[in-house]
Amino acid sequence: MPQLSPHVAAVPGSGIRRLFEIALTLEGVTFLAVGEPDLPVAPHIAAAAKAAWDAGDTNYTANGGIPPLRRAFAQRFAQDRGVALDPERVWATIGGTQALHQALGLMLDPGDEVLVPDPGYTTFSMSPRMLSAVPVAYSLREEAGFLPELDRLERLVTPRTRAIIVNSPSNPLGTVLDEHHARGLLDFARRHDLWVLSDEVYAELAWDAPHVSLTALDTRESGGERVVGVFSLSKTYAMTGVRVGFLVAPRAWAAPLRSAQEAMISCVNAPAQHAAIAALTGDQSAVADARVHYRENLRAATALLDERGIGYLEPSGAFYLWIDVRHVSGGDVAAWAEDFLRRQRVAVAPGSAFGPSGEGWIRVCVAASRSDLLHGLSLLPAP
Repeated sequence: MPQLSPHVAAVPGSGIRRLFEIALTLEGVTFLAVGEPDLPVAPHIAAAAKAAWDAGDTNYTANGGIPPLRRAFAQRFAQDRGVALDPERVWATIGGTQALHQALGLMLDPGDEVLVPDPGYTTFSMSPRMLSAVPVAYSLREEAGFLPELDRLERLVTPRTRAIIVNSPSNPLGTVLDEHHARGLLDFARRHDLWVLSDEVYAELAWDAPHVSLTALDTRESGGERVVGVFSLSKTYAMTGVRVGFLVAPRAWAAPLRSAQEAMISCVNAPAQHAAIAALTGDQSAVADARVHYRENLRAATALLDERGIGYLEPSGAFYLWIDVRHVSGGDVAAWAEDFLRRQRVAVAPGSAFGPSGEGWIRVCVAASRSDLLHGLSLLPAP
């Protein structure tokens, strides 16, 4: 039979999904491995989707999304970040994942390099390899607070480097860039003439200080010519399965993006776009309630870990805990996590799924019921 393209073999599998799929075959599992909010979608959002279906609004839309949706995102962006955003720069995508892949497809040629965080979300390395490009990991080290280090980034730049992916708040770490670090990364990108792909999916879930948006900084200072922003409604509005995200791109990308969207998805489904408008423009009290819920879960979880003497990284954003299990994982946290799942029926994400620097750590999602979260953490082996 014909063979697959060789580059497909270089695409790593997701260590998170592997554990999740094993968990689905078992009974009585406490699921803490996947970033899935346990809260329902707000009623006004569901009603907007239903109204679109009932009205027969199921036809093709413009490749970038219906104009009211693009305007709604731009208005929400301006309201939250104090920076005016041209709706023509906003492109509706099938979640943040497609936005990320779409942007990389326009940035990279085969053999090009993109700097990706390690630990970092799995698709940061998977998508470049799907494009026959090369992800080059930049380590986020414990001794540096798990934040990017500019001197180390400088050593990784080669003539083939085209872009850097930045994620704040971070999945899996929960770290958040302050303005000093954000500006340092922008200056680094300018010196080397790199694209910056800024994953801001968890922007509404920053705990200790307001989220610093690289997309907003670049828009304010240069009109948005270098930073390409990735956003999603999945986590903020508990809409993970609805699959609506956004790509905020330079104006010059309009023509190629229109073609790329047509080739990949044509458009996001129309009822989901109407649900997204309701999410962005409607009552935001569900978002506020979710923030309280996740923050209280974090406090309860860290109190339990402190009581049991288990180390962790104090998160500044997102809804994850990065937990140190080096005392028990034996240098192979993926194998340990699978054994823990089979023995204790608790699914956690092995840190090595997010890159080699994650060895010895696990990621736990705190956007779960309080009882499930505390039950799972109570079964972790203490030092």
